[in-house]
Amino acid sequence: MRLSTKSRFAVQSLIDLALRERSGPIALAHVAARQGVSLSSLEQLFSRLRRAGLVESTRGPGGGYTLGRRPSDITVAE
Repeated sequence: MRLSTKSRFAVQSLIDLALRERSGPIALAHVAARQGVSLSSLEQLFSRLRRAGLVESTRGPGGGYTLGRRPSDITVAE
């Protein structure tokens, strides 16, 4: 399966969230630093992922993103 660059960043970011889901919401700045992706591009990407129901956002101090569903229920095709 061929993935576009944007799709590859989305899959990598979702995996990053899945691996760290027990630590609570993850800030996009931390994901951007680990993945080597600009924060602004991740913000745009996560906006689309949130609308698709793949991630949920938590606002305020200690906020960030978590997976919208169990990791086993999310496919690359989504």
